[in-house]
Amino acid sequence: MAGKSAFKTIVQQIHLWLGLCSGLVVFIVAITGCIFTFHDELKDVFYEYRFVEVQDAAFIEPSFLLKKANAFQPDFEASMVVYNGTNRPATVFITKKETNYLLNFNPYTGKLIQNVNLETEFFNVIEELHMYLLLPPEIGKQIVGISTIVFIILLISGMILWWPKKLKYLKQRLAVKWSARWRRINYDWHNVTGFYTSIIAVILAITGLAFVYETVHESFYSVANLGQRYETDFFISEIENLLPDRSDAKNPLDIAFRQTQQLKPDSEMYFIWKQPENATIITGAYPKSLHFDHQSNFQFHPKTGTLLYESEYDSKSAGLKLQEMNYGIHTGQLFGLAGKIIVFLCSLFVAALPLSGFAIWYGRKFNKSTKKIKSIRKS
Repeated sequence: MAGKSAFKTIVQQIHLWLGLCSGLVVFIVAITGCIFTFHDELKDVFYEYRFVEVQDAAFIEPSFLLKKANAFQPDFEASMVVYNGTNRPATVFITKKETNYLLNFNPYTGKLIQNVNLETEFFNVIEELHMYLLLPPEIGKQIVGISTIVFIILLISGMILWWPKKLKYLKQRLAVKWSARWRRINYDWHNVTGFYTSIIAVILAITGLAFVYETVHESFYSVANLGQRYETDFFISEIENLLPDRSDAKNPLDIAFRQTQQLKPDSEMYFIWKQPENATIITGAYPKSLHFDHQSNFQFHPKTGTLLYESEYDSKSAGLKLQEMNYGIHTGQLFGLAGKIIVFLCSLFVAALPLSGFAIWYGRKFNKSTKKIKSIRKS
């Protein structure tokens, strides 16, 4: 019994100091994740440019949109067009004088609807704060990544400290004693919310780490495929012996896009990506607008637009599917409205854990100091 008590004392010290060191970052990442969960729904409420009138016409060619985007900023070559849906604008990302913009075009006419400065747009700032703490990405993502790993350790150590010595006390650990004084309520709240959110919080933490560390992202592929590597999951790297350009030929980007639409006519969202040099043109089709999972991908010859490679969603390995679902899992989007609500509440409770934990530590430290002062005065 003494050994177990000593073990918990060590765990308690680890939990305390790791919590104090990482608490601020965990709070920022959690509260911004909470806000970002419903960013699409909130944008639709506040930004009128998010919708366009549906027309009985084909989407305008991607080459036309890229040409307009490049004319807007000649020093930056735009390379990707995203058609977000029949009732939403097509978007092109550009950088102008070290500032990032998202150009929103009418997908039927090519008219520029809205030029969004991503450096000042509220939800993009929230996302940058969530991922990089508004620091340079190479620095910020490391701080967030390390703090996330520490947070996972905190969850594990918290579970060890939460676990009762006897099972008959388990019921007490599962509820907050609301009739007690505020310090006891805060203590119970810290333990109870930590317990109930632990599983979801670990999933959010691990899926978040996949955006920071490529090894974590790659591990999803290996684990889900039981160590197997499927060559059909990987794109063609580049094309050798390119055919000469033909001035009379239609733009290969437009050919590739139209073929993608023909291959996946029921999809709501498409992207087309012009890669540099001898690399192929890559396109993607998504079943639902603004949902980045269940995608099918295709590769086309950069000079002729000839289809070279097909990767239908159903033909992908379990590992590749898991990698592509990571965003949907992390944000709860994959599980619909219920999933988003769960992620929102979990993130909110996680944001409260550093605050309640700090209050526990400060209360104990302050009480000890007060008692010591009182004893000195009495003597």
